[in-house]
This record gives sequence, structure tokens and C-alpha cells, in this order.
Amino acid sequence: MFGLKHGADTREHTESYYAASATKKADSPTLEGEVEADVVIVGGGFSGVNTALELVEKGFDVVLLEANRIGWGATGRNGGQVSCGIGHKVEKFEGKIGKEGVRALYDMGFESVEILRERIAKYSIDCDLKWGYCDVAIKPRHMKWFEEWKSWEKSIGNPHEHRILDARQLKQYVGSDKYLGGMYNPTGSGHLHPLNLCTGEASAAVANGVRIFEQSRVEEIKHGQPVSVLTETGSVKAKYLVLCGNAYMKNLVPQLASKILPSNSSVIATEPLSADLAKQIMPSDVAVCDPRTALDYFRLSADNRMLFGGLSNYTGLEPSNLVGTMRKKMVSVFPELESVAIEYGWSGQMGIGINRMPQLGRLADNILYIQAYSGHGVAPTHLIGRVIAEAIEGNPERFDVFARIGHWSFPGGKIFRRPGLAIGMMYYKLLDEL
Repeated sequence: MFGLKHGADTREHTESYYAASATKKADSPTLEGEVEADVVIVGGGFSGVNTALELVEKGFDVVLLEANRIGWGATGRNGGQVSCGIGHKVEKFEGKIGKEGVRALYDMGFESVEILRERIAKYSIDCDLKWGYCDVAIKPRHMKWFEEWKSWEKSIGNPHEHRILDARQLKQYVGSDKYLGGMYNPTGSGHLHPLNLCTGEASAAVANGVRIFEQSRVEEIKHGQPVSVLTETGSVKAKYLVLCGNAYMKNLVPQLASKILPSNSSVIATEPLSADLAKQIMPSDVAVCDPRTALDYFRLSADNRMLFGGLSNYTGLEPSNLVGTMRKKMVSVFPELESVAIEYGWSGQMGIGINRMPQLGRLADNILYIQAYSGHGVAPTHLIGRVIAEAIEGNPERFDVFARIGHWSFPGGKIFRRPGLAIGMMYYKLLDEL
């Protein structure tokens, strides 16, 4: 059942735990012939699906094109961890967006989680949502960071509580001797089944009138009014185009491809654990993450599997021994799992931007794009979908906050940018170990 070295070019889902436990199977047709719409969206992950849902709820006629299956890329392969907030160190952009813009980004970060919460409830989406999140400390300096982080969250008005935990208190949440303590967020972050969330949202979009076409890879975009999007077997003419392909859009739009670097992350899923063992290692069933550059993240699934992820790198390649490497990392945290069988292993690509802020902008007045969540997109994608819909409706104020930030292309071009970033990541990994 290992989904190794598989999925990069296939049109079906990689052999992940999520695909195996999905509650909805793909049933959307391939685009044939020419259709028209108010808005055409390229990309059937969280960004594309939520943008479609926001727009159709506002009365727009929407077509969504997905090259493979809904949730095929990062949306259906990630760790399923929901974290509050948007971007990284938002205050560093004050020079470009002002104090009001920084305040708006803080508030949108809080709103992103509420949109997700409300959408799941509104459409009765069964995606195993559970609240509770622990950031864990490996070194004493991490505990200092958490104290500063807690104070900062309070200063910006985060409505969700953060609790500092010593090593003994952390054992109520994470049954491992590896960590010195942590910070616990009981209500603002958590975990879920990401593929079931996305397919549930896609079903809601279709029920509201969105036309979704799967296995409909876009091959060409013709600018103009209307804009035309050509696939292998059809085309769409629309007043607006929204590009949501992120790390999997490849070189369809070279100027966007140069601004992100696809980074690999890997996940393994064990066999279902006994109730006693699951309770021993994860007493409160929270999501967990450490603060290193190449971090570990883990949680239990609804059927008590350990889902353990990490191994982030900028090579863009899946490791040759994904399961063996990830098992070693998992056992270093939970020795009790040494003899537990691994039933699934897979990798996926996330879009990394230089400044770690989601990239929103326009290629033309009627062509908008979103990419580069840098590994933290489950909740922010829901907010961004709303912001894009607002802009298309004629209320671009929040969209413009993002657009004013500006984003740079990675240096070195296609040949040298990846080796340069890999060397940089090795440097930060070394700092993590000191």
C-alpha cells in the first residue's frame, strides 16, 4: 500500500491514507467542447474549490478545471493540521502595507479558522475535525520562543488561548520523553482529514451550481476580454480567470513559476493502533509540530493511525527510502511504535515563497492568482478564496493588502535556484542542531 515514487504524473490520487479512506469518489466529467462562464478557476485544491464556493454563493457562474482529481495535490497530501494565522512575521511588511494592513492580516488570520469551522458546519462535511494543537520544544531556546510567541499573540488580539506547558504538563497531550515542554492552543488550531474536507466543499460547490471538470489539464491561456482557457479537449471563455495551481501548475505561467519553489514533504501512516497504545502516546488527540526548519509534525487519524510527517526539502525529489527514513524519525519520538506496521507512505509538493507570505496578485485586470502558502495553507486557503471573490465582486480592499506586499523571483533561474535553496536549508538545519 506504499504510494512511493508514484503520483507525479498520474491523473489519479497518490496511494495515500487519505485517498484510501476518502468518503467521496471522483465523479466529475472531463471538459469536452467550448463552454462559457463568469469565472473560470484553474486548480481543484482548497484555494480553487473555496474560491468557487465563495463566488457561486455570490451569484457568479463558475467553472473549475482540475488537471487530475479534486484535492490531488498538496490539499490531499498534507498533514491535515489546521493552524491559525496567515504568513510569517506579518509585521515585517508594515513598510509596504502600513499599520492598517498589518492589522488586517492579523484579523484575516483569525478569520481563516472561523471560515473553515463555519463551512464544515454549514455543509455538514464529515472530515474528522478536532480542535487542539501543541507546538513542542526540543531545546531550551524553543521554550523562550514560545513565551515570546504567547505574549505576541495576546498583543495582537488573538481570541484563542495559548498555554505554556512544562515537560510534565505536556505529557497530558504528547506521551513522549523527547520534548522539554510546549505551547498548547485548545480552540484555534487542530486537525482533520484534508481530502474529505476538500471533496465535501467541492460537492457543496456543485450543489450550488459550480461546474467542475476533472482530468482537464490547462495547456494554454489566451489573454483578453473574455479570457480563454484551453485544455486538451475543450476550452472555457470567461470574464475572469483565477489561477490556483500553486506548486503543481509547473510552467504554465513562467512569471508565477519563478516566484515559488516546490518543496517536498513526506508522510507515513501506521496500521490502526490499539485504543490503549493510542491513548498512551497521544492522550488528548491533538496535532503536534516542532519548531525546526525541517520539522516533524504528527497526529492520530480518526481510526487511531499515527500520521507522521516531515522530511521537508528543496530538492523536489521524494527520498528513495521514504518509509524507512520516516519510521526512524517517528520511533525517535515514540519508541513504542518500533514494531508497528506502516501501511501508507507518500509525498507531496508545497509552494514556498521567499518571504513566506501567500502570493496574491493580478496578471491582468481579469486574471488573478494565488500561490505559495509555504506549508501552512489548510485554513488560509479558505480566507483567500473569500478575498478573491470579494475582489471579483468589486471590493478589492483586502485583496489589495496582499497584492501590495510584492514578491520576488528566486535567484539563479530554473537551473541554479533549487541547489542554492537546498544549501541554504542545510545551513538552517545545522543551526537547528546547535
